[in-house]
Amino acid sequence: MSLDSAKADRITAVVLFALGLAMLVGGYTMDRLEIRQIHPASIPGLLPMILGATMMLCAALLFVGAARRARAEAVEPAPTEGGESWGRMAATAGLSAVYALVLVGWLPFFVATALYVGLFILIFTWPGSGTSAGKVKIVVIALVFAVATAGAISALFRYGFLVRLP
Repeated sequence: MSLDSAKADRITAVVLFALGLAMLVGGYTMDRLEIRQIHPASIPGLLPMILGATMMLCAALLFVGAARRARAEAVEPAPTEGGESWGRMAATAGLSAVYALVLVGWLPFFVATALYVGLFILIFTWPGSGTSAGKVKIVVIALVFAVATAGAISALFRYGFLVRLP
């Protein structure tokens, strides 16, 4: 069975866009709580609106990338992946389960998130062969992204959403 990843990405993009739109509309139609003299920026629907708009943006980018890939494959077909997709899905599920069930709560949130992001980048970008300089570059990029992502998420939850993290 051959997997048309460009078509799957386009379908996924449409579904995610619809879900993001529903979140945006649902957040916008939530009660504003002005009757209780709550600041307008603290409306309950603000987070779903932001997440919905962000999801719509990511879905649009996924759709455009899949369309470009489909046009490129029409000119020169990509090699078949075999079972690589299923292996990547299993790696994603396993790494995410370890993060959610083991790392968060056992380690400080910043460290757990940095480990998760860093390992995710390394697993999915590690070259099978290549120079050691190329491999060092990937490790440095993974480290920078891991620390920046963990710091941004921690700061957003701590200072933006006023949530105490484990």
